[in-house]
Amino acid sequence: MEKTDSRKSEEIVKDVVDPRDQYQDVYVHNASNDIYEDGSIDPVYQAKARLLNCAIQEIGMGKYQWYLFVVAGFGWFADSVWPLIGGLILSPVVSEFQFQGPFLSLAMNIGLFVGAVFWGLGCDIWGRRWSFNVTLLIAGIFGLAAGGSSNFLTLASLLAVLGVGVGGNLPVDSAVFLDFVPGSHQYLLTVLSIWWSLGQLFVNLIAWPFIANFSCPQGSTPATCTRSENMGWRYLLFTLGACTLILWALRFFIFKLEESPRFLAGRGNDAEAVAVVQRIAAFNGCSCSLTVEQLVRAGDLARERAGATEKHATVQVLSRSSSYTIDHIKALFETRKLAWSTSLLISLWAIIGLASTLYNNFLPFLLASRGAKFGDSSYYITYRNQVILSVLGIPGAFLAGWAVEQPYLGRRGTLAISAGK
Repeated sequence: MEKTDSRKSEEIVKDVVDPRDQYQDVYVHNASNDIYEDGSIDPVYQAKARLLNCAIQEIGMGKYQWYLFVVAGFGWFADSVWPLIGGLILSPVVSEFQFQGPFLSLAMNIGLFVGAVFWGLGCDIWGRRWSFNVTLLIAGIFGLAAGGSSNFLTLASLLAVLGVGVGGNLPVDSAVFLDFVPGSHQYLLTVLSIWWSLGQLFVNLIAWPFIANFSCPQGSTPATCTRSENMGWRYLLFTLGACTLILWALRFFIFKLEESPRFLAGRGNDAEAVAVVQRIAAFNGCSCSLTVEQLVRAGDLARERAGATEKHATVQVLSRSSSYTIDHIKALFETRKLAWSTSLLISLWAIIGLASTLYNNFLPFLLASRGAKFGDSSYYITYRNQVILSVLGIPGAFLAGWAVEQPYLGRRGTLAISAGK
């Protein structure tokens, strides 16, 4: 089956690309190494996406892609920083508001779940660009607002809305990054986790002095813990909210994100998809041989070879009317191979998400309780130890980026080892 799929891909590319084009071999090679089985998705979209991927490979890893690595990393940074907040501020907030601690984490995680679903599906309806620019803005605004909370209900509600923004960062930013990075450099998606590690280090470095120096003593009650004596967690939220808004401003005002060419092609905007590719090539100071005629021709050939009816030929993988149906989800399970891959990835993300949430929310309590056994459970020692643990996570991002490119490990081996540990 895979050999047949590869031959079809090569034939379409050879028919579309001018034999005199110096990049024809690159186009054919990339099409023949497509991992999707023919018939698993809309053949017209699949053919166009293959050609667009080849065009991005022709452009190579240039200035635009490296800038994108940085601004997409802001999303990973925020997605690391904000989910940690529940655990970092829990003790001083409980001292001031006197509530059951787990409910603060619950509110935050409800928001994260809603955000992941909403933005993950939404970016395929109204586009990556809009979602990419809005998520950090939501996080920054509500992060600042949460710092002014006067009671638990207000704080939990604001953190839940903040989570809606933060929850969209990983799915949207990952999709955006992969849409513009050539296949030869897609291992950099793994290296993007360096921003995650930097986020953990940053938030712990900020929390260390604020919580340690501007909090009520541990074990205080609302009667003995006043707002003026317990400003540390508020200073932390104000600082993180302001930093998030700065990152959003850099994204929105300094870097111009192009809409995904694959998204545009999926909605039938072939001319704009090619225009985006050409603008990226110009930004990088190079040229790209892709034309609108080639993209249209690739879709026509795929339609002919799939034996599509006229009705099927008008179906687009992404709807112009911004509607979403269960068929979009069913497409992830269209073939046995896709169903297995989708189920496995969902399971891994669920397990990792569960472990990460439990670990990050329990860690401050664990460090404090273990510190008490040694005679020092102060905030200073607790957050100092968290900083040490955060520093140790930074080399892991570079190690993972190296491991996924090793033939004896690859993506599956690296994922199995990291998940197992």
